Order: sequence, then structure tokens, then C-alpha cells
Amino acid sequence: MKVLTADETREALPFGPLLKALDEGFKTETTVPLRHHHEMNDDSLLLMPAWRHKDWGGVKIVNVHPANGERGLPAVISSYILFDRETGQHKLMLDGSQLTARRTAAASALAAKRLARPDSHKLLIIGAGAVAANLTGAYRAALPIEDVTIWNRTFSSAERLAQNLTSEGFIAQATMDLRKAVQEADIISCATLAHDPILQGDWLKPGQHIDLIGSFTPTMREADDVTLQRSTIYIDTEHARIESGDIAIPLAQGVIAEQDIAGTLEDLCRNDLSPRKNDEEITLFKGVGSAVEDLSAAVLAANQILC
Repeated sequence: MKVLTADETREALPFGPLLKALDEGFKTETTVPLRHHHEMNDDSLLLMPAWRHKDWGGVKIVNVHPANGERGLPAVISSYILFDRETGQHKLMLDGSQLTARRTAAASALAAKRLARPDSHKLLIIGAGAVAANLTGAYRAALPIEDVTIWNRTFSSAERLAQNLTSEGFIAQATMDLRKAVQEADIISCATLAHDPILQGDWLKPGQHIDLIGSFTPTMREADDVTLQRSTIYIDTEHARIESGDIAIPLAQGVIAEQDIAGTLEDLCRNDLSPRKNDEEITLFKGVGSAVEDLSAAVLAANQILC
């Protein structure tokens, strides 16, 4: 079995090909059991398997430890094993944190490519972690992103990410004024581990696209009720209805109804849809992550490395 380091995993998943791989992955018949999610006090263990019927299968193990920031360690640690569907042989192990960060950013960008205004060029990133660091590259592979603003609860982290993006050739700046940054953005991407809403719907303006990444449990939220009510809502897979508090809580409280969810990313890809009604519509995409995305990314890497 070939084992890739974090750097090798990142290099094997360039965003242009990765967006195409995810698009094709959602069109390919794949068995995806419900994600195994286990609570370990304040920490979480997730297992995400998936397999195609003829060629590949894989599983990701993820540990989420929010307190790791205080230890100087990443909050999310994971590995991915790709296996031959016919023989069961383990063929490739990838760094799961890099794979997750890049496929998550790519899925958000793929959704934005189909839902956001095609002329969107101002991106606001809320958060400054591993996924946030990948969002600009992913979005630039989908849309003409020129200007990037970063807000984070810890301003120094937002500054550090802005400096890193500037060194990579992006126009980027950190801000402490979240409301103003929201009102100036074309796309707002939230990549946090927040349990209470950060994004307020009263701040939004017509024509924006909202991307909610961070909530992966029924108690976690990044956006308030007004944000959901003002938006046309899409989710990555049906699992988001129960796995994310951004969707599950408003549904349970009657803030939104089942029919307010317009579709899934799988629907958009399989039917080749770009359903934005007009330039005034606010669209919202909520991703909880799908094992289809993991498998598609791992296969992309395998086609480069094992062939």
C-alpha cells in the first residue's frame, strides 16, 4: 500500500481536477452508508465508508477534538484508506485532514459554481482553520474571485491567513467588522466549529451566496433563522437534514419546512443544473461532507500515483 504524506496528498488534489472529480463522483452510482458518528465527551469520532460497484471503495476515520487548539494541535485528525473493490486490497492511504480540507473546499466551490452569480468576485471567509485556508484556491477554480476578506474570532489568526494568501498572490485582508464584511461580499463562506449562529440574516443583501461548512452535529449552527428564511436552500446530501443544526434545528422548530430545501448537490450535478432564478436571489448551500466526495478525491489521487 502506498502511503502519502500531508504534502503529497495536497499535491495530488489540485482544485481544478478535484472539482471535476467531485462533479463526476456525484453522477456515479455509489453506496454510501450513513456516517458513523460517536460522541466521546467533548470529542467526536466519525467513520465514513463508501464504495462503487466495480472499481474502488474507501473509508475515512476522523477524530474531532475542539480543545486541541489549546494544545497547539489540529482540531481534526484523520486518515483515508482506498481499497480495490474486487479484491479488498488496500491500495492507497492519504492524509485525511488534507483530503477533507481540500474536498470540502472543492464541494463548496462546486456548489457556488452552480448557485452563485457568475460574476461573483468578492469572497468573505468566516474562520481561519484548515478548511478556510483552502477556500480561496477552490473558489478561484470555479469563479472569478479577486478580493478575499477573512474574519475570525481570534483576529491574529485571520491576519495570519490573510498574509499567507497574499504571499500566494491573492488580494486578501483580515477584518474585525464582520457586519460590514458581510454586506460587501458576493459569497460568504463559514468554516467554523461554532455552536451558536455567527452569521446574521439581517446583514445580508440581495444576490449573495451563502456557504455553510462547519456544522456537522445537530447542535452546531453558523447561521441564524433569518439567514435560512431569506435564502433558497440547497444541501450536499439528504444527510444534512439530520446531521447539521443549521438545517435540523430550523426544521424542528418550524422556521423552515421540508419543501424549503430546493435540492441537493447530487441533484445539481446529475441533472447539470444552475438554478439561480435572478441576480436578486440569495442562495445558500449547507454541506456536512459526503463519503462520495472523499472517495472521488482519493480516486483522483490514485489515478495519478498508482497508474
